[in-house]
Amino acid sequence: MWYQKIIQVFKIRDLRSKILFVLAVFALFRLMANIPIPGINAENLKDFFNQFQMFGLLNVFTGGALDNLSIVMLGLGPYITAVIVMQLLTMIFPQLERMYKEEGEAGRQKFNQYGRLLTVPFAALQSYAMLTLFQRQNVIGELNPTILLTSILTVTAGALFLMWLGELISEKGIGNGVSLLIFAGIIADFPNNIRQMIVTWDPARIPSYLLFLGMALLIIAGVVLINEARRNIPVSYAKRVRGPRVYGGVSTYLPLSVNPAGVIPIIFALSLMLFPSMIANFLSGAGGQIGTIAKQVGVWFEDPWVHGILYFILIVLFTYFYTAVTFDPKAISTNLQKMGGFVPGIRPGQSTASFMYYILNRVLLIGALFLGTIAVMPSIVGGITGVMSFSFLIGGTSLLIVVSVVLETMRQIKAQLQMREYETF
Repeated sequence: MWYQKIIQVFKIRDLRSKILFVLAVFALFRLMANIPIPGINAENLKDFFNQFQMFGLLNVFTGGALDNLSIVMLGLGPYITAVIVMQLLTMIFPQLERMYKEEGEAGRQKFNQYGRLLTVPFAALQSYAMLTLFQRQNVIGELNPTILLTSILTVTAGALFLMWLGELISEKGIGNGVSLLIFAGIIADFPNNIRQMIVTWDPARIPSYLLFLGMALLIIAGVVLINEARRNIPVSYAKRVRGPRVYGGVSTYLPLSVNPAGVIPIIFALSLMLFPSMIANFLSGAGGQIGTIAKQVGVWFEDPWVHGILYFILIVLFTYFYTAVTFDPKAISTNLQKMGGFVPGIRPGQSTASFMYYILNRVLLIGALFLGTIAVMPSIVGGITGVMSFSFLIGGTSLLIVVSVVLETMRQIKAQLQMREYETF
């Protein structure tokens, strides 16, 4: 039973200490998310988030740290942006690609170090742009150069501190630190959403609520189904005789996930979409032709149709891009050939790699379309049912992150439990 697994987890000292460490990091993150920078106008801040939909979505990924204008209001955005840029650069600079794909663990560590260093200028630039935008919207008071510089350094340090916490969680081996911190922020906002449900309850709209609930359950089932779906490629191993022993001669399969990229494409797409909107809002007060163009771009990006279509397209593209960077059928084909494995009916080597590309591209289409649909689903369901205040139930991006992180964390904890059972045996 599930409760027996929980008891077993907390009986193992090493695993218990890892879980308690992650919970302590969550508590520290929530504490920092509620320490605001000085001079905030709460009423103007509320109006700002009601006006700009994009920043409301960004607030989900910062765990409510942005709408508090806390010292960690950027969340992990600068780090994610730096990772995106580094991944894109692998397509331009072959040396970076070799470092990431061919130099093993040492190469990936060096690649990740470049990403950390790139996070610093991104965090400083984003904090300056955000603070300047909030000043122009009268969300915070006018900051003199000394206080502005201090605030930029504080917010930048907060972003780097969160990046460090995320990597500490990843080192513990029970989940991806970045995803878990985003998960913690989303979960922390659930009590406010439930309170909003109670406050806005209207008995006359019960049919709409029931329709909404039915669609929510359907979407949750779809999220779980796609996250767990696999396309199995059969693999056989030739028999090899070495002395008196016979090796190989077994059949197994290579599982290809329908959604191999997880929630990363959604996070990438959101981070990329923030830049034009942020820069447009930043330049809108410049005056002249630049200011006029910036205002038009800002209005264009705030249009729900434009936002939804761009968001969907970027998610689909990033799903293919991220999978192409992290999953290499040619390398898998080479490794299979070295170990005497082959796909029945397919020649080893290049033919096997081509076959895997063929399967992957078709499976990936389902996963990419699914991710894009889930991301824009709150707006669609809200428009059909007219129930916008409960959108966290069908959640879209939030729901996908919560379900994906829970499933992945449970999978890693289960793997550690099984590993300890084998060691005992």
